[in-house]
Amino acid sequence: MARRLIDLSIDIENDLPSDPPMMIPRITYVDHATGAASMADFFPGIDPGSDLPGGLGWAVEFVSLSTHSGTHLDAPWHYHPTMDRGEPALTIDEVPLEWCMGPGVVLDFRHFPDGYRVTAADVEETLQKMGYRLKEGDIVLVMTGADKYWGKPEYLVKGCGMSREATLWILEHGVRVTGTDAWSWDRPLPIIAKDFQETGDSSLIWEGHFASIDKGYCHIEKLANLDQLPPYGFTFFCFPIKIKRASAGWIRAVALVEE
Repeated sequence: MARRLIDLSIDIENDLPSDPPMMIPRITYVDHATGAASMADFFPGIDPGSDLPGGLGWAVEFVSLSTHSGTHLDAPWHYHPTMDRGEPALTIDEVPLEWCMGPGVVLDFRHFPDGYRVTAADVEETLQKMGYRLKEGDIVLVMTGADKYWGKPEYLVKGCGMSREATLWILEHGVRVTGTDAWSWDRPLPIIAKDFQETGDSSLIWEGHFASIDKGYCHIEKLANLDQLPPYGFTFFCFPIKIKRASAGWIRAVALVEE
């Protein structure tokens, strides 16, 4: 049986306009020539021209970014101080590793328009058409098609989003981790803001995230390449970087497909 690893992560890139300005990553690149000069601080008396191969030293990068930059796993702490109706919310360093590996399930919602509010009935109907029943430990990945706009300003307003009822419906089946190829698990924030201004209905604000207050869970944002996966029958991995008391951690999201 052949095995394939499929990378489902986006790159962290310098100055890419796919986040609000305050969240755009900044990367300073130190090349090998500059690195050679800095090596003198570690090796007194060094002559880079004669003591280093080709007169070149190490390359180093300095990165400034949010824990929510790039493909990342949100911890329950991001959504609220409590989860599971009153329990302390988990920070990213407290998320059980067992949650971060499991059978993957892809829900194809690319036919929904940008800003569409996915309901529990939509999820149930999609699973019925797939011939699949969710089980405990599944990791549910939502394909909206937004990842095709990664690197462009319009990425922030692309893709459908998950309602509170749809999120809770998924979680009630024993799912603890979900994910999306869009910027947010919820609908695009500018669209939510517009609907709130028009209706005054505050229950629309960040409703998918706030579902964790009742049923604690993690979700992944900014996935890519979900269209390369089968609907189910693969193993998904999303182990986060441990950042003490943080609300999220960067991941290298990977799927293992056996054919």
